[in-house]
Amino acid sequence: MDRQTTLAFVLIGIVLMVWLYITAPSPTDVQQQKKTTDTTAVTEKEIGKQKPLVQQTEEKDSTILKVLPESSSAEESFVIVETKIARYELSTKGGNFQKVFLKNFNNWYSHHKKGDEDDYKNHVQLINYSRGGSYDFALVTEDGIALNSSELFFEYSGNYSNKLREKDSLTLDFTLKLKNGKSIIKRFLFRSDSYEIENEIIFNGFNDYVSNNSFDIIWNNGIRFVEHNSVDEANYSNSSAYSGGEQVIIDASTVGEKITKDFRGRVDWVAVRNKYFAAVVLPENPNNVEGAYLEGNRYAVGKDGVKEIYEARLTLPFKNQIQETHKFSVYIGPVDYKQLELLGRNLIALVDFGSFFGLKFIVRPIAEYILLPLFQFLHMFIPNYGFVIIVFSLIIKLAVYPLTKQSYQSMKKMQALQPKIAELKEKYKEDPQKLNSETMKLYSTYGINPAGGCLPILLQMPIFIALWGMFQSVIELRQQPFVWWIKDLSTPDVIYDLGFKLPLFGVQQISGLALLMGITTFFQQKMTMKDPSQKMLVYLMPIMLTILFMTFPSGLNLYYFMFNVFSIAQQYYINKAGKDVELVPVANPNKKKGFMARLMEAAEQQTKQQQKKKK
Repeated sequence: MDRQTTLAFVLIGIVLMVWLYITAPSPTDVQQQKKTTDTTAVTEKEIGKQKPLVQQTEEKDSTILKVLPESSSAEESFVIVETKIARYELSTKGGNFQKVFLKNFNNWYSHHKKGDEDDYKNHVQLINYSRGGSYDFALVTEDGIALNSSELFFEYSGNYSNKLREKDSLTLDFTLKLKNGKSIIKRFLFRSDSYEIENEIIFNGFNDYVSNNSFDIIWNNGIRFVEHNSVDEANYSNSSAYSGGEQVIIDASTVGEKITKDFRGRVDWVAVRNKYFAAVVLPENPNNVEGAYLEGNRYAVGKDGVKEIYEARLTLPFKNQIQETHKFSVYIGPVDYKQLELLGRNLIALVDFGSFFGLKFIVRPIAEYILLPLFQFLHMFIPNYGFVIIVFSLIIKLAVYPLTKQSYQSMKKMQALQPKIAELKEKYKEDPQKLNSETMKLYSTYGINPAGGCLPILLQMPIFIALWGMFQSVIELRQQPFVWWIKDLSTPDVIYDLGFKLPLFGVQQISGLALLMGITTFFQQKMTMKDPSQKMLVYLMPIMLTILFMTFPSGLNLYYFMFNVFSIAQQYYINKAGKDVELVPVANPNKKKGFMARLMEAAEQQTKQQQKKKK
């Protein structure tokens, strides 16, 4: 979880606990720096000129000359494979991916364009081609030559432009011919309807030629940042490996920081990702993997932007066979729960539902097995995700109604008890210990738990935290419009730019839904808080929440705005139709003492012992 979200929860928690403290009178009284996620982001547009299909390389690396036959030419050309859902450009230099366009996802600057799907420049492109291609192998020969496929030129003899139709598949071979009859083939199998590409690396004549009997498969140069807000995208970017039955993540969270992680033994997969997309390398047999290595770097770009680049590496054994084949698959596509679930291999771990102070083991099951399936089910009948969120918020409100009703009833009982507590304060104003004791007796007499209004709210917190994480990161909301000025539910709905940043919070752009959320929070607090001592909190809490929510996605703000609207309607109904609470003594007040009563008794006993010691 990023620092901004943590700050939000901490401040909300502080305000909530202050409110609970005031609304649930005690026996004695009835009573940062944030990580800026500026929406100004540094972007890399690909609207410039494309590279020609053939590009002559003037200089050859001296290492390449040692192993390539003299007839080999250092010439780079590009092979196009276009499927139903993606367009791949592979380079003969390295025999790897030069560009990958995803047809179902547009760039942030062209997300309103719904034109011809062949206009691939509008689509998300995930490879950092300016830094070189991605997906290479590396090894060291027995005579000390370091071979990295990114520096080598492969031969290709097939069609340079390929378009797959429905359910078609295509196999491409890139061949590297070395001296002494040795060769390496990188073979790719594309399917028209899948983001997964099967890959084989075939070594011919490499027996007793690979040093240390091992080689590496490398995803280098990360994947491109493709969202408008690079800081927000960096907060969700990382590299990970699935090892030992769990996903282990590295995240370079500080500018200038380099973070690394080594693994030994079985590794199911390694991945690099940004907020919504990922590249994953999966070995066919994870038990054959000797280890893995992850590396990440975070650096500043421009005035307010940041970028993160990750590398993932698998180390595999070389068995010294005359012909040796190693099989992998590569997933380059969206971090979409349904897509990843179909592929298996625990890839759904890539879907980040958020966490809060180590509560991932509680938050994730709620989001994964309850909230996300409900959200996707509603979308089957409601095409507009904005209306899905409205219906979703109503369902969640109804689901937590028993808890909120209990909280309201407890608060009403506490309010009805206030005159009697005031009498005790006046009577025992010179004796705090006696006041504590008599107040707890009063609670016991009428069967009231002073924390009764707090517990139902705390029970709801895992649900709200899970919702928070889900709406912040699910790809379903990316570039989804709602109505009027709300064009993208995954980004803030900006209605005005201040031209300067608010101190401490760093907010510059005003969100319409955040304002509506703040206004409804104010009216909700106004309806529930009746004590004059709470007046400041009625104004403070909505203001704090409004400022904090200014940079959050409009889908999240829409949810909380509608949740507030339904809460106001519920409170109005309770206030109008609900009966006044009558304080009736319970039949057996001393039958079982509550936690608060036991706590107060323990505190009273400790105070008495301390006073005796002083005497």
